Amino acid sequence: MNMFRKMVFCFALLLAGAGVFAAPAQPGAPLIVGGNFSDRVNTQQTIIFDQKTRDAEIASLNQRLKNKDFAGTVKRINELASKNFLDQRFYLLLAIAYDGLHQYNDVIYSAGEAIAVAPQDPRAYILRAQAYLQTGDYERCRIDADKALRLNPKSQLALKVKRELDEKTKASLSVKSSAKGQTQTPQWLIIYFLAVVGAIIVFIYLRYEDVFRRGPKTAFSRREVEVKEQYDFLRQIGEGGMGKVYEAYDKVLKRKVAIKRVRPELVRSAYVREQFLAEARMVALLRHPCIVEIYTVIESESSLYLVFEYVDGQTLETRLDIDGRIPFSEAKKIFDYVCRGLHYAHSQDIIHCDLKPGNIMIKEDGTAKVMDFGVAKKSMEGDTGARTVAGTPAYMAPEQQKGFMRKQSDVYSLALCLYEALVGQVPWSVKGFDIATKRVYPPSRLAPGIPKEIDKLLEDALREDPRERIQSIDEFWSRLNAIEPLPEEDLEKTHY
Repeated sequence: MNMFRKMVFCFALLLAGAGVFAAPAQPGAPLIVGGNFSDRVNTQQTIIFDQKTRDAEIASLNQRLKNKDFAGTVKRINELASKNFLDQRFYLLLAIAYDGLHQYNDVIYSAGEAIAVAPQDPRAYILRAQAYLQTGDYERCRIDADKALRLNPKSQLALKVKRELDEKTKASLSVKSSAKGQTQTPQWLIIYFLAVVGAIIVFIYLRYEDVFRRGPKTAFSRREVEVKEQYDFLRQIGEGGMGKVYEAYDKVLKRKVAIKRVRPELVRSAYVREQFLAEARMVALLRHPCIVEIYTVIESESSLYLVFEYVDGQTLETRLDIDGRIPFSEAKKIFDYVCRGLHYAHSQDIIHCDLKPGNIMIKEDGTAKVMDFGVAKKSMEGDTGARTVAGTPAYMAPEQQKGFMRKQSDVYSLALCLYEALVGQVPWSVKGFDIATKRVYPPSRLAPGIPKEIDKLLEDALREDPRERIQSIDEFWSRLNAIEPLPEEDLEKTHY
C-alpha cells in the first residue's frame, strides 16, 4: 500500500512539472537563459536579484564558512545557481568550501575558475597552491604561491604555504640523500675519482686558458647578444599568458618574423626549462599550410625565445573585439582551416593545449592559421594525459584544469572558440549559465542566422567528461562541414 501511494505521488509530481514547463511565455518578455540548458527552457519572467540581495547571500555564505558548514555552503550555492542566482564570487567561496572538505581536485577546479574571472585576486592562487601542496604537485604549488606574493607581498597565508612547501621539498631531498648514503663507497675509490676530475680540470684550463681570460661574458649572455644581433625588434604586437610577442626583422634571412619571449617564471625551474625546450623543438617539426610555423627556439639566461613565421592579418580575438561576432557562413570557413591544422597536429600526436581566439590568425584573403604551439604536448600512447605547463583558464577543458591533457581537450577548446565566434561571448559569461550542471545554452537561441544543428554539435563537444565528448577533430570537422548556413544573417540582432 505504501508503494502504491509513492507511485501516485511521483505521478502527480510529473504532471505538475509538465504543467510548469508547458506554461506559455509572456508576450514581449526577454529571452531567459536558465535551468539545465535543455530543450525545456524557462520562459517565465526572470527574477531580478538586486545588489543588496546578492550581498546578503554572500554574507550568509561567508557566515556558513566561518561556522565551518562547508557542505552546506556547497549545497546552498548549487541551490542558488539552479534558480539563476549567479555571482562571480561563488567560485572563490566554492574553493574555500572544498578546501574545508579536503576535496583538493575540486579546490583546483573552482580556484581556476575564480582566477579566470578575477586574475588579480591572490586568494584563489593561495587556495590552489594549498591544494597542489596536498596533492604533491610542488612545482605548480610554487608557481601559484609566487603569483600570490607578487599580488600581495604581505600575505601571511602565501608565506605559510611557501614555508610548508620548503619543508616538504627539503624532507624529500633528505630522504633521497639518506637512501643514497646507505650504500657506502670505498674511500680509495672516492680519492681516485677526485684525482681524475682534478686532472681533467687542470687540462681544460691549460688548454683553453685564453677563453677563460676573455672577460666575464657567459655562454648565456653571448646568446642574449646573438638574439639582438640577428633580429631587429620592431614593435610589440601581442601579450598573453606565455609572454610578449614582437614583430621583428631577421637581418640574416631578410624576412619578417614574430618572436615570443617566454615569461621567465615559466621556465625558472631547470627541469621545466628542459621539458619546455624539448617540446618546443618537437613542435618546430610541424609543417602545414594551416599552422604558423616555428622557425627556431633560442635559449638565453633569463628567458626563451620562440621565432615564428610572420603572418599579415588579424587574430579572431581582434576581429571579435571589432565586430562583436561573425556570421556562421564566415565562421564555418575560418574553422575549416583551423580544423585542418589541428587534424594534422593530432595526426603527429601533438596536442595544442592553448587554443583560443587569440591564437587563430585570419589572413587578408579569409584563410586562417593556428599559431602558438609553444606549449603543445606530445600525446603518449596509453598515457592518461600529458601534464601541462601553461594555458588560458577560460578556454581549458575540465581535465586540463586538473593538470591533464588529451586530444579531446583540444576539441573542447575548439568548440569554445566557435561558440564565442558565433555568439560574441563564451558560454560561461551568458546570463543565466547554470554553474551546477555546466550545460551551455544553445547558441541558435541567442543570435540569428545560426543553424539549430550547431547546438547539438557544440553540446557534444563541450561535455565535461572527455570520454563522452566528440573524440576527434576529424569528427568535429565533418559534422561542421555538413551544416549549411541560413540565408540573410543579420549580425545586429541578438537575443542577449
